[in-house]
Amino acid sequence: QLSEDVERASENPTEERGGEMEVHEETSSVILPDSELGTTAPSLRFSKTCLKNVFSVILLFIYLLLMAVAVFLVYQTISDFREKLNHPVMSVSYKEVSLYDAPGIAFYPGKARLLSCKHHYYDHIPPLINPGQPGDIECTTQRINYTDPFTNQTMKYALVVQGPRDVKKKELVFLQFHLNGTDQDFNAIDYLLFSSFQEFINSPEKAEFMKDCESSYSSWKFSGGFRTWVKMSLVKTKEEDGSETVEFKQETSVVNYIDQRTKTRSDQLFFVVFEWKDPFIQTVQDV
Repeated sequence: QLSEDVERASENPTEERGGEMEVHEETSSVILPDSELGTTAPSLRFSKTCLKNVFSVILLFIYLLLMAVAVFLVYQTISDFREKLNHPVMSVSYKEVSLYDAPGIAFYPGKARLLSCKHHYYDHIPPLINPGQPGDIECTTQRINYTDPFTNQTMKYALVVQGPRDVKKKELVFLQFHLNGTDQDFNAIDYLLFSSFQEFINSPEKAEFMKDCESSYSSWKFSGGFRTWVKMSLVKTKEEDGSETVEFKQETSVVNYIDQRTKTRSDQLFFVVFEWKDPFIQTVQDV
């Protein structure tokens, strides 16, 4: 039987190889059919392309959002800067000094008369010996007439007095005025302060100097029958064009004067004290 099988196999070798090939083809078709290969690969490529597009859209949206935020911040910064230019911040600095340039005090007494004027130190003002009577005038004074800068018609009379200078010794100027009767309901003397008495003395046109001062500075009043304390502080302001303006700030306190003269009188006495508030000069500048 074995020899018959061998002879049969040698006679039909192609049939056996054909059978083996059929077996291999069936096996390969079971493992990975051609139909499945054709459908899986395109689906994978489609999903990757879709994800890339989604990510690109997301990144583009984030980029546009960041650009919008950046543009808004730039616009806001420019708007704030322009607003600050229209409303600058004031920078304030203080400089301590031991001596001030003596200010000028311009009085407009009208019919009142200066009885006495004296510089005192360390806030000590001795009591008046003969109030209402002429006393010592130890201040540097100057009398000036000039036309009113606002009307150019009315003549004005001013008594200009040199103010206190030594801030460490608490120098002050004490003045007494007398007014013998008036037809006004209220008795008061006007005055104004300007920055330098020496500039007034050195000015060749003192009338024009006083007109400029009256146009630039505010005027104040002190009343009869009182002792008025005026504490001054100096403020310098630097303008945008580089120029510098000077003005005074004042703190005023009023104390009633007890008239101890024996006879009842219709005249009025005026007392006023000028002194520096502190040794600091305030400088204001726009930033």
